[in-house]
Amino acid sequence: MKQHNCIIVRGGGDLATGVIQAVWRAGFPVLSLETAAPSAIRRQVALSEAVYDGCCTVEDMTAVCCHTYEDVQQTWKENRIPVMVDPEGQAIADLKPAVVVDAILAKRNLGTERNMAPCVIGLGPGFTAGGDTDYVIETKRGHNLGRIITDGMAAADTGIPGIIAGYGKERVMHSPAAGYLYGLVRIGDMVEKGDPLAVITSTPQNAVSVHTEGTLLRASLTGLVRGLIRDGYRVPTGYKVADIDPRKEEFKNCFTISDKARCLGGAVLTAVLMDQKKKGVQER
Repeated sequence: MKQHNCIIVRGGGDLATGVIQAVWRAGFPVLSLETAAPSAIRRQVALSEAVYDGCCTVEDMTAVCCHTYEDVQQTWKENRIPVMVDPEGQAIADLKPAVVVDAILAKRNLGTERNMAPCVIGLGPGFTAGGDTDYVIETKRGHNLGRIITDGMAAADTGIPGIIAGYGKERVMHSPAAGYLYGLVRIGDMVEKGDPLAVITSTPQNAVSVHTEGTLLRASLTGLVRGLIRDGYRVPTGYKVADIDPRKEEFKNCFTISDKARCLGGAVLTAVLMDQKKKGVQER
């Protein structure tokens, strides 16, 4: 298949969704590649949810889960975002996109190579600009968030979330046990420190309550439930499963793309246009 002037984004989580929105709004056809069981925490603002539900809407974008390249083409014609289950990236070889963006945020490279497209961009640690990618985007909160790196790597992962309203690691909760997680609250709910957020059971359940046999996940601080992994997701012990925002007045933010995701999206779009200018590309 000849070169297709689209952008393929590996990943469809909340940060990848910010990237997708930026390039889609700029007029690029975008395809998101996901796993068969996406594990987004901020599900209300993650286009990866289309894998489960068939379609989903985040702000002004609607994503559709596609199974064939014909479906992808039709979805582009409808000005929507196609999402395919393709963790290995076969679509990259088949469609030959102009740009590949690795927005999996795995803190390591899961198979993205510089020869996949004329322009390859990696988000966060695990990539080397000038090595396995053309550009790397800094994802660590702070002064350099969104910086376009043309030579070298992003800051190393510290394992500690960025500080918001004085809280860092407390904002993110991990599963206290292995099993199937079921939420006892909804995204956007206000919780107090110690409140039960979810229960992890040893077997799949049809319905759960605080009295369901299993291990309770309790809120690590008072605030808004900004993210909670999908019901029935099988998690290992220590897996990231929930996110609390201590800013009680930020209810609407639970349902909109974050400042960080928008920053990364703007950086990716800038890098794409920089690359096209550098290579003398006049038309998309």
